[in-house]
Amino acid sequence: MRYAAMIQARCDSSRLPGKVLMDLGGKPVLRRVIERVQRSRNVDEVFVVTSIGKENLPVLRLCADLGVRVFAGAEADVLDRYYQMAKLVKPDYVIRVTADCPCYDWRLLDQAIETVGADMDYLWDADETLPDGLDLEIIGFHALERSWKEARLSSEREHVTQYVRKHPELFCIQNFRCPISGISNLRWTLDEPEDYLLLKEIYRYFLEQGNEYFLTEDILALLKERPELCKLNAKYARNEGLQKSLREDKIVELL
Repeated sequence: MRYAAMIQARCDSSRLPGKVLMDLGGKPVLRRVIERVQRSRNVDEVFVVTSIGKENLPVLRLCADLGVRVFAGAEADVLDRYYQMAKLVKPDYVIRVTADCPCYDWRLLDQAIETVGADMDYLWDADETLPDGLDLEIIGFHALERSWKEARLSSEREHVTQYVRKHPELFCIQNFRCPISGISNLRWTLDEPEDYLLLKEIYRYFLEQGNEYFLTEDILALLKERPELCKLNAKYARNEGLQKSLREDKIVELL
């Protein structure tokens, strides 16, 4: 089986513009995410999918410097971006990663890949047992293609896998649970200025120790030692972007 990880990244985020290029310990956030996903032993190649627009030229330059293949497509139709890239490279499975997850744990990804069933169409953390920012999604190419053909709501086009989640009668869906219990309340994503404060502190701490590729357990040990760090971004709810899309949902016309 061939697994392609696709990281969605753009520079005009409404809540924190330019977040994917913010500095974390001397490297842009997007590079941190790319390098962490590349450490997976089961991923065949890592790609970036972005949107057409001059504001995303820095994303293209970064990918060129790193030798990472990139696809630029529709601004609002992220599902189309994923499908068009997948159609070009023809993987059996696509791993969806967002560029606001600079603590991404490649070992959890490898564990998830190793549980993929023969008939599985989609795997995700359905019970939200992972910290926000360690999200895991693996979708079969044919399920991605069917979603691309049939999804009509704007939220389904923007959030890629919503159509599959809504139609368990059509797809074989598999649940992945975090092997570490009791950490689903933690937030290690990058959407707000307070998230950036926390992530900078996490990276500063581990880079000073010479540990660039720290693990989930390492972060948990740090937070146990310094519990005040969790308060920096505790006021923010999970999946705010998705909830906003659902509130503003509409039927879209496809070309």
